[in-house]
Amino acid sequence: MRLRLQSVAALAVITLAACQPAAIEDDFEKASYLIGLEVGSSLRQVREHLDIDALVRGIEDARAEADPAVEMEELNAARDRVETVLQAEQEARSAELSARNIEEGTAYLASNAEKDGVTVTESGLQYEVLTEGDGVHPTGDQRVTIHYSGSLIDGTIFDTSYERDQPARFAVSGVIAGFEEGLRLMSIGAKYRLSIPSDLAYGEQQAGRTIGPNSTLIFEVEMLEIETEPEAPGN
Repeated sequence: MRLRLQSVAALAVITLAACQPAAIEDDFEKASYLIGLEVGSSLRQVREHLDIDALVRGIEDARAEADPAVEMEELNAARDRVETVLQAEQEARSAELSARNIEEGTAYLASNAEKDGVTVTESGLQYEVLTEGDGVHPTGDQRVTIHYSGSLIDGTIFDTSYERDQPARFAVSGVIAGFEEGLRLMSIGAKYRLSIPSDLAYGEQQAGRTIGPNSTLIFEVEMLEIETEPEAPGN
């Protein structure tokens, strides 16, 4: 993670001003406050390593056009070492989260597989028919229109078309493997609950802020339309 000097300087200005809280009234104050929120948010992961006194001294020296208290070569080398530490900490957190997600996902899938109405496919996908549909199933080169809600096994919703009140339309082959397999089982009017093992989802990758590495995903999917014409190449 790169410690950007501009962001740190902006944070120092905010720190100096924070000693005397004041009302935020005119546009310049509001714009400055917004910058502060953005900078503070960008530094959440390194906040425990920031030395505020040194931070403030740096901005004060810069504003006074004073020579740096430490040679720039030494400062840059120190920043590189800190970034190495931060990277190692991030990798350790990711590994811990990955191991926990595998353990919890495996336990969830084992329990879910025993429930009435749940079918486990050869790949490991688990699906439950909430409402049966009628007609043909889509192929990989067709587009479908669906409503869906995606969540983690703890119930945290990471995406839902219902909240946007706007169905999603996309190629069947353009989604994660477990989701594609589930769509291929459905026909118009069907509503399924899909429990997707991590290896049929995003695997070891982090996907956005909510889906951690090796996460098992749960989707409720409602098939609204299957386009009869195959998806044209490049669309």
